[in-house]
Amino acid sequence: MDGKKKITLNPDKEYVESLRERMRQNGGYCPCRLQRIPENICICGEFRKQMADPDFEGYCHCKLYYKEKE
Repeated sequence: MDGKKKITLNPDKEYVESLRERMRQNGGYCPCRLQRIPENICICGEFRKQMADPDFEGYCHCKLYYKEKE
């Protein structure tokens, strides 16, 4: 790749819409996280760290986003 992170949505459009609706209902917080703290607002802190790792490839915790390895 050209050194840029490639982040994509889960290809399951129904899952994506369902998850986004749940996030809208709870103020933007990841529905997979219990604590309402800033680092659990989507895109969560855990995935932001994974996005910064050039060797990481995979889904975020809730499987909304996918990061390809750089």
